[in-house]
Amino acid sequence: MKGIISPCSSTDLPAIFEIICESAQGYKGVIPADRWHEPYMPMVELVSEISKGVKFFGYYEDDHLLGVMGIQDVKDVTLIRHAYVRTKCRSQGIGGKLLTHLSRLTLRPVLIGTWKAATWAIHFYEQHGFALLGEDEKNRVLKLYWTVPDRQIQESVVLANQRWQVKGF
Repeated sequence: MKGIISPCSSTDLPAIFEIICESAQGYKGVIPADRWHEPYMPMVELVSEISKGVKFFGYYEDDHLLGVMGIQDVKDVTLIRHAYVRTKCRSQGIGGKLLTHLSRLTLRPVLIGTWKAATWAIHFYEQHGFALLGEDEKNRVLKLYWTVPDRQIQESVVLANQRWQVKGF
């Protein structure tokens, strides 16, 4: 069966949690140790993110959830949040399909934050048309659109789609 992308429902919450925790293991030993914790995103945090407006979409194949990606409108931009694909399903185009689908859901500029040490993630987003913001701009937008501690700001990057440059944010 060909995969489909659709909004996740509350019944998908355990699978979303499982995918995030399993896939995030790739960060262990890569991001600073003081930023790593087990589980990477506790269930209470996942539920909190959803309550704050993160809408998860999933890539389903034969009714199995293989990848997830969140989208969140904040002020005048759209953020891509919590993008994860099951480890065994990586390099099959699932992340790219999710990113393309979610990017088409908005006319706003799209921003993505990730760890600067996650070079594979940065490369993935660059391959899909996103560009790294400079250090000063990154610091400004992380404080404006995200709620993250200063330590995470130091260790993060932000990428933007072309709508960010065109609008002159």
